[in-house]
Amino acid sequence: MRPSVNDRSARGCAMALACLALACRGTAPVSLPAARPQAPRDGLPPKVALVLGGGAARGFAHVGVLRVFEEEGIPVELIVGTSVGSLVGAMYADGKDSHQLERIAVALDRDDFFDFSAGRAVFGTGLAKGERLARFVERHVSRRRIEELPIPFAAIATDLDTGERVVLTEGSVVEAVRASCAIPGIFEPIRARGRLLVDGGVVANLPVAVARELGADVVIAVDVTAVAGRAAPESFVDVLFRAINILVHEDTAEAARLADVVIIPAIGEIALLEFDEKDRARAAGIAATRAALPAIREALARTRAGAGAAPR
Repeated sequence: MRPSVNDRSARGCAMALACLALACRGTAPVSLPAARPQAPRDGLPPKVALVLGGGAARGFAHVGVLRVFEEEGIPVELIVGTSVGSLVGAMYADGKDSHQLERIAVALDRDDFFDFSAGRAVFGTGLAKGERLARFVERHVSRRRIEELPIPFAAIATDLDTGERVVLTEGSVVEAVRASCAIPGIFEPIRARGRLLVDGGVVANLPVAVARELGADVVIAVDVTAVAGRAAPESFVDVLFRAINILVHEDTAEAARLADVVIIPAIGEIALLEFDEKDRARAAGIAATRAALPAIREALARTRAGAGAAPR
């Protein structure tokens, strides 16, 4: 028997309510040490780019990466981010250090990002409109235009009409991050720059090639797309996120070959919407970056030697 319109609507509402329930989990407090300066930048060769990949809640690992960069004096002179990588990258490019990012993360939950709606679940182009995400960026990024950010920054989005990669290096920071984070089926697409834009992870979840095109000499990429553990979805949203992650993982592995160093935090057991695991993700970012320090220093030294530049 074919379900009625009312049955289908009720089912859609139930799915949306399941999404809303996912947003209600609490978060554990974390211990925050004293602040440190941001990672250094002096404009001398080599130009070092940090590429931050997409991965929803796993993106808290990026904060741990930045912590180690600051502690070890690893330069960050260009940031290229996709999806959550663009969000973390924009805040860092705006001047926040890793400890400020951690303080923001302590109070952060899914409700800060996802404005789920039962009506949009049934009749819209995404479960969430994205206005809550836009307001979050407005609160935490003081410069309104990408060109004003102290660290050069690029956010990656996808043109839903043409399938083209879109590199956003100027204009509204809020608009760029909102577009880069517009996960298909979760967030509604955004009409911006004369295009209909969705998440950059559709075409470039780890945009190493963009960093090269923007003049980076050394590219350090952070991949948070690990596929591990048994799938244990609690809702259709969990199924959708895991399927998306599987789809982008192979492409990400291919893009990683263009990087000088790839940092892969051990966060495969963390679901893409597990915001209550953000401290674990941050710790994994710290551990993976410390393990990668010899490779990072070797890449910097090799490039400096080739350029004939004096040590920093």
